[in-house]
Amino acid sequence: MTRQTWLTGITTSGTPHLGNYVGAIRPAIEASRVEGRDGYYFLADYHALIKNQDPERLRRSRTEIAAAWLALGLDTDRAMFYRQSDIPEIPELAWILTCSTAKGLMNRAHAYKGVVQANVEDGSAEPDRGISMGLFSYPILMSADILMFGATHVPVGRDQVQHLEMARDIAQRFNHHYGEHFVLPEVVVDEAPLLAGLDGRKMSKSYENTIPLFATSKQLRKSIMKIITNSLEPGVPKDPEGSALFEIHRSFASEAQSADFRQAFRDGIAWGDAKQRLFELVDGQLAEPRERYAALMANPGEIDAVLASGAERAREASRPFLARIREAVGVA
Repeated sequence: MTRQTWLTGITTSGTPHLGNYVGAIRPAIEASRVEGRDGYYFLADYHALIKNQDPERLRRSRTEIAAAWLALGLDTDRAMFYRQSDIPEIPELAWILTCSTAKGLMNRAHAYKGVVQANVEDGSAEPDRGISMGLFSYPILMSADILMFGATHVPVGRDQVQHLEMARDIAQRFNHHYGEHFVLPEVVVDEAPLLAGLDGRKMSKSYENTIPLFATSKQLRKSIMKIITNSLEPGVPKDPEGSALFEIHRSFASEAQSADFRQAFRDGIAWGDAKQRLFELVDGQLAEPRERYAALMANPGEIDAVLASGAERAREASRPFLARIREAVGVA
């Protein structure tokens, strides 16, 4: 079987929460252990500049997110783990790709069109008001991230599928002009469940309904006790479906534990008892990673060393590949 290369970009915005863990971090780390795959995992800090103009926040987020992935078991002996900004070949490739990418393709990007539509609906005389070139050309930088390392498979949420299709279009256009240099990546749609937050909506920082992944045990319990429930009294059967409590529990439980919790709902478990059971389950699974995370955050130099090592390994591939691309377009 042909060896595969899987690549995952990790947005460096904010502190990781339980929804990030269940929906992205845990499945990605599990995928990194599959035999026959090369894995590239990078902190997308250049992408973060599109929305974040706070330097300290960006630095803090990079450290917190890197510490989270390491604490949760990403094997950096197997997988490349690096900061996007530590690979100078990526922005150079992005410029080369920009020079052969049709503007019309970028005009169709959902993120760009969404802001334009919002401006029009607000009655703005300038449809492009507030739109940076970073936002407009985001899909090209994403394409460079992917094409640089010959990624064969890229897991993304459904909202990112269009960007993968654009990466394929950009690669095909370049290959047509300069020869077969780029691998066309396959889209792997991430079907991981969206975790419910404190208010029952999708757990999201924008809703301010998240449960921090590495809160202390005391803070974790306090957050779980805030999960909104209905007014059904103890002893009254409760429907587990649609319950944020049950959804979060199911994301951490074994099949047997989940079946037992479902029966407890039918038997009329008190909400306070249900929350305590959820807390004990989640706290038990996160106790060891929480300790590792705290140790890493107390020694950021260890995190930097891991990322620097990953970047150097990644550049063993990016340097010669970019040299080949430079030769192909005539600047070398």
